[in-house]
Amino acid sequence: QVQLVESGGGLVQAGGSLRLSCAASGRTFSNDIMGWFRQAHGKEREFVAAVKRSPGSKLYADSVKGRFTISRDNAKNTVYLQMNSLKPEDTDVYYCAASQKTTGWPGDYDYWGQGTQVTVSS
Repeated sequence: QVQLVESGGGLVQAGGSLRLSCAASGRTFSNDIMGWFRQAHGKEREFVAAVKRSPGSKLYADSVKGRFTISRDNAKNTVYLQMNSLKPEDTDVYYCAASQKTTGWPGDYDYWGQGTQVTVSS
C-alpha cells in the first residue's frame, strides 16, 4: 500500500520556522516529482514547492521564494519543507504529493498525504 505521511506541523509565532517531513512507503519515489501544497478550509489547494528527480532541481511558488526550501532524501524515501520567516498567511494544512510530471497543478499528482496543520500566530 502506497502511503505518504506528513509530520512536523504545529503552532509557531510569526517570523519563526518549521520543518515538515513527508515519509513515503509502499514503493520507491526516487523517480517521482515530489511536491508540497497547502489548503485553507474552503479554498483551492495551492502549489508551494516541488523537487524533481535527481539531481533535484526545484520549483517554488512566488509567495514562498526565499523563505521555504524543499529537499529530498531518496535513501530515506522522504521529502522535506523547511519553512523560515513564517507569516500568518502561511497558516494552512500542508500536503505532500507525488507526480510523474513536473507541474504545480494538483490534478497531475497521483499520491497524496493526509496533511499536517501549520498555524502561524501574529
